[in-house]
Amino acid sequence: MIRLMTLAAAMLLPAIAAAQAAAPVGDPQKGAQKVQMCQGCHGIVGWRTAYPEVYKVPKIAGQHPAYIIAALKEYKSGSRSHPSMKAIAASLSDADMADIAAYYNQAPLQTAEK
Repeated sequence: MIRLMTLAAAMLLPAIAAAQAAAPVGDPQKGAQKVQMCQGCHGIVGWRTAYPEVYKVPKIAGQHPAYIIAALKEYKSGSRSHPSMKAIAASLSDADMADIAAYYNQAPLQTAEK
């Protein structure tokens, strides 16, 4: 099991590094104008969603821009599934994604209340 996990990690690291290196640089000022649709879920500490199932909504403030961009692209392509996120991501251009990611990257990191 440990060998399998090590192999999986070794295979993912180059992809993660490439995504971070290739992430377009966004404008946090423009991103601030585009995050209204994000803040309703991702901006509330301890928020849980009930559709399509109950789960804690991740906080994205302070997150690395390449991760946010990759996640949005995966929702847009359908490789990640969540109905609300798929609909939101479908409306975003690559520049929008980069701007949103830049905004959240410069925002202070938040942790959920217990």
